[in-house]
Amino acid sequence: MEQVYHTPVLLHESIEGLNIKPNGVYVDVTFGGGGHSKEILKHLTTGKLIAFDQDGEAAKNVPQDERLIFVPQNFRFVKNWIQLHGFQQVDGILADLGVSSHQFDSGERGFSIRFNGPLDMRMNQSSGISADEWINKSSVQEITDALRMYGELDGAYKVATEIDMHKPLGTTQALIDCTQSFAKRGKEKQFLAQMFQAFRMVVNDEIAVLKEFLQQSLELLAPEGRLVVISYHSLEDRLVKDFLRSGNLEGEIKKDFFGNLERQIEPVKSKPILPSQEEIERNGRSRSAKLRIGQKK
Repeated sequence: MEQVYHTPVLLHESIEGLNIKPNGVYVDVTFGGGGHSKEILKHLTTGKLIAFDQDGEAAKNVPQDERLIFVPQNFRFVKNWIQLHGFQQVDGILADLGVSSHQFDSGERGFSIRFNGPLDMRMNQSSGISADEWINKSSVQEITDALRMYGELDGAYKVATEIDMHKPLGTTQALIDCTQSFAKRGKEKQFLAQMFQAFRMVVNDEIAVLKEFLQQSLELLAPEGRLVVISYHSLEDRLVKDFLRSGNLEGEIKKDFFGNLERQIEPVKSKPILPSQEEIERNGRSRSAKLRIGQKK
């Protein structure tokens, strides 16, 4: 039986959040296995979908459909590529910030804690530096900061010191071998997942990419256009929440002379949408997902 590339998270909820018009223009900035994109296409008649993914593997999943334009690029450049394809504004933008099941399950990509492989972790293997190269050139303090900020790891300094003593590491197994003694009993998988997440986020500059994307989405969305973001990390979710609440990356609430909020976008719902227990049981990787929806004024 063929392995499923990726099971889309919060599929029904995200499509509903986009409030799709059959003749509208929509953007999926994280195409992956194409689950969300294919569902968007089902709701379009004369409309268009522009899908982004910098991972060369994702391009193999693109369906033959004249309504779909696939852009094999990082979505930090979303505005330039949308305009290059002749669109000034769009009706909805979807971002699923998670790593695909395929990437997690491919040992050679370096995302997996289950399969040994090169310590790579790049979403786009044709550019940037690998996790191994980043660790090799980084100081103990820089490694500590990454583990603390992106992995939210307790004892980050001790872990970083141990990693520094063993570099160059080369493989995911080497990273696991030199750090797993720091994991609390019964929390070994959680510890490793948090550590791998930290290095992945640093290597792919994920927080900076998200900030650039959010700012550009504000410029791209047509009035009443929807922004739908699924995040899996507290830093990402807080960034999206504050952006939708304030309309800016600083999260600063600005009001006019009459006390009215000055923002170009506002949250459709005050609280995030979470996966149901049924979805979590069906797809464990949805457990930490939070979906937020914003609407352009």
